[in-house]
Amino acid sequence: MSTVDHIEALKTKHATLEQAIHQETTRPLPNDDALCSLKKRKLLIKDEIVRLTEPTSH
Repeated sequence: MSTVDHIEALKTKHATLEQAIHQETTRPLPNDDALCSLKKRKLLIKDEIVRLTEPTSH
C-alpha cells in the first residue's frame, strides 16, 4: 500500500469515527466512555495523517 493510499484509508476511518461521534452525541443518553474512546481513536488517526503528510526535516 502506498503512502497516498494509506493516508486516504486513514481519512476514511477519520470520517467514519466523526460520524460515530455525532451519532453518539445525538442519542438521548450518550455514553461518555464510548465518546472518549471514539475521540481518542480519531485523534490518533489525525496525528498519523499529519505525520505522514508533513515533510521530514533532515
